[in-house]
Amino acid sequence: MNENRHFNVQSPPCVLCGRTDDCPEKYGEKSTYVEYNLTVHYYCLLMSSGIWQRGQEDEGIYGFLITDIRKEVNRAAKLKCNICKKKGASIGCVAPKCKRSYHFPCGVQKECIFQFMEDFRSYCWEHKPVQKFSVKGSRESSQCIICLELVEQLPLYSVLKSPCCKNAWFHRECLQYHALSAGVFFFRCSVCNNKDKFQKEMLRMGIHIPEKDASWELEENAYQELLQCYQHCDIRRCLCKKGRDYNEPDSKWEIKRCQCCGSRGTHLACSSMKSWEQNWECVECRSIFAKSGNYSKQQKRSLAASEKTGGTTCLLEEPSPKCPRPSSGSQHSFLLQSPKIMCQSNVTPCSRLEFPASNRMTMSSSPLMANRSLSMRKKHLNQQKREVSNILKELKLQVNTKTTRLNINTKNIWKSALKGFRQRNFSPTNAIEIKFTGCRNRLATDTSEGSKHRFFKLLMLNLQNSSLFEGSSLKNLTLDSQALKENLYFEAGRMIAVSLVHGGPSLGFFSKTLFDCLVYGPENVKPALEDVADVGVAQTIKMIKYASSLSSLQSIVHDCYEFLAAAGCLRPVTTLCDKNMLANDILTFHVIRRIISPLESFRQGLKTLGVLEKMQMHPDAFSSIFCHEPETLSAETLCDLFTIHCSSDVNKVEGADFWMGYLQDVESGESVVTLEDILLFATGCSFLPPIGFDPEPTVKFLRIRYPVGNRLHNCLELPLTKTYEQFKNKMEFTIRNTLKVERE
Repeated sequence: MNENRHFNVQSPPCVLCGRTDDCPEKYGEKSTYVEYNLTVHYYCLLMSSGIWQRGQEDEGIYGFLITDIRKEVNRAAKLKCNICKKKGASIGCVAPKCKRSYHFPCGVQKECIFQFMEDFRSYCWEHKPVQKFSVKGSRESSQCIICLELVEQLPLYSVLKSPCCKNAWFHRECLQYHALSAGVFFFRCSVCNNKDKFQKEMLRMGIHIPEKDASWELEENAYQELLQCYQHCDIRRCLCKKGRDYNEPDSKWEIKRCQCCGSRGTHLACSSMKSWEQNWECVECRSIFAKSGNYSKQQKRSLAASEKTGGTTCLLEEPSPKCPRPSSGSQHSFLLQSPKIMCQSNVTPCSRLEFPASNRMTMSSSPLMANRSLSMRKKHLNQQKREVSNILKELKLQVNTKTTRLNINTKNIWKSALKGFRQRNFSPTNAIEIKFTGCRNRLATDTSEGSKHRFFKLLMLNLQNSSLFEGSSLKNLTLDSQALKENLYFEAGRMIAVSLVHGGPSLGFFSKTLFDCLVYGPENVKPALEDVADVGVAQTIKMIKYASSLSSLQSIVHDCYEFLAAAGCLRPVTTLCDKNMLANDILTFHVIRRIISPLESFRQGLKTLGVLEKMQMHPDAFSSIFCHEPETLSAETLCDLFTIHCSSDVNKVEGADFWMGYLQDVESGESVVTLEDILLFATGCSFLPPIGFDPEPTVKFLRIRYPVGNRLHNCLELPLTKTYEQFKNKMEFTIRNTLKVERE
């Protein structure tokens, strides 16, 4: 077949609709084929009912054979349009028993629906598919997400609603222009970025999504300016002898750009930064944040400390809480001398102390300073725990007295929990009662509260080790297509929210990156290399980041071409400094962009009972239970937890001495029971729930023979004895045998 030649000669009419209109957005491309003496609109050809694409793409016209087109024209010439009453109606409604026929432009004018998919079905104005809108919001108005003009929330032909977002509305015309520009690869919901569900609904509602690349991707060198990095040191007194424009990657003369505007830079050495990972903001950006109050009130970023070293003005920046991963060489490292503190890096800016550089070495080596730092850190953590407890207690006010029973199989906690959470009568605001099945014997001593605490502890442990998360100790979300299809990420988020409000344990296995994505949004988070669980991907990033020459970097990019293309990270590599941007692109894709859909689903689940909203309002407090392992029980912790009550005829001091002495012996390993056993015996819970206990645990000294754990009231009733040895023996005998029977 000869190659098609396109000419627009005096705008002849389309052979199918008879119109001379040339509007590609409405009717598709209009082309005249002189050698065939045919002029046709692309959409008229696609939607005609009696013709099929029997040829290849390069045969005939768009794969439609010329003989077939002429047959269709002859067939349509016998049919009258039900709208304009003229002959040539080549399109018919596919609804059963409907005999309406019309031209494509007439159908558009009459608000018919044309589905550009599968069999290219057409529906008349009476049988067309419509979107279901809630009656509640049918009289409200919203903004079109694309043009920002008002759009009425009514079931109109000109109005379309996103299937994946509750309040996303569009004008049909705006959405069609967007689809033609974005193409099938980039057309997605402008709010949540959902692609599959959004495209499926829009195709059903008659939006044409062409199979082509986006228009902005087809423009040659469209993004060339974005590949040019700002490389200039703007510090008042630059220390580099080779000039302000000198940049040597992976050295102290590497130029770091402002994390806010990117249009100012500094050598690492000129701002006393010991690591490229540290954040830096230029003077202009810092002044803007200072005026807006973000430095002090919102604590989004902390004001940098200015120091003078050798007569040079140095700008020291603290990392933003949105990217709070300080390097080991941070100016605050003297606060992290104790191993206990080193594993918990969530120190807020307000709790840090700043000292002159000349005093840092002295202070870090001082035992007094280390003890003071430990005390401050402990005080801060206790304050965070109290804050979280009060917040969760406030959320628990939503829980009513109506009870929902969950039957949990101990051999398959996750599956039975999922079934329970999905049952029709389950509501997060109902009280939860747990009935364990699959056990040989469950004694009456296991109270409903005890069963609930045990269930949530096992459930969170199952979640931690499930395929929804990846990583060793601190975990990120995985991309599990089957789990996404079954909506398991949403259920996992909902289970965590319900667990926290109903008295479940701290999680302690979230990475800081995952927590920040949930709280601040993924677009505001910078991941780190330790967030990459895939060894191969981590190795690739390292190879790129530490490439020593341009040729080796280009060789690595060539070897990883398919991976980079699939990740959307393929970029021209012209200089060695391009390696950092490339490594960051891969890192961001693998840790964040790749799991956007699971993350959004997980966030929706965490919104249950208002938990996510509180996390966003109090990120520091909630990070203590999401990102840090729960504090190990200590004698001091239990002593503070239990309030001592005595009757008037009992010696409180003597009983309290025996109690505290026994806790010390248990902590030091001089007992057959553990501190967890004591807590379980008294409350039915072996951990400290973030929400706290209700009622608060108490200790009563009574004239009884053996200890009694009153779990209904979280009360530990202890006997009065003449000697400490008698007290200890009775405690160990009772607690050990009681728990032994329960565990059997």
